[in-house]
Amino acid sequence: MGRTIRCQGAIVRNDHLLLIQHRHRVDSAGGARTYWLLPGGGQEPGESEEACVVREMREETGLEVQVVRLLLDDPDVPGGGYQRRHTYLCQVLGGEAAPGYEPEVEAQDYTIAAVGWFDLADPLLWDKQIWQDPITAPTVQQIRAALGYGAPETSE
Repeated sequence: MGRTIRCQGAIVRNDHLLLIQHRHRVDSAGGARTYWLLPGGGQEPGESEEACVVREMREETGLEVQVVRLLLDDPDVPGGGYQRRHTYLCQVLGGEAAPGYEPEVEAQDYTIAAVGWFDLADPLLWDKQIWQDPITAPTVQQIRAALGYGAPETSE
């Protein structure tokens, strides 16, 4: 089954959004590269999108979640591995957020180095890596807007 949709979770707890930090072991310049993004991935054969989100959240963050609703349906970024990105709002049912793992063979060139909770009401305090990322920055702004946290803000 081709993975045409990336199913990702916007885990929100106490007005904070959870992001995971990927660390590539070696990038094209020979050094490690890190970036923040929403946890998520592709569906397994026979798996619903909601079941995929629940599984990916458990694997990548250690959290048990319940899918609340589809929050965003966007085209993937140019050159991305999917056609679309579906972002689901998730509620935490249990567990403690911690860096998880990527079981897919194609993901063995990076690790999940950290998890972080970022205040949706005060994004100017977020790690500047988030604001400089061409994928994550627009996505978190769309999430903020969809959840009623005000107009998009930018960090210079």
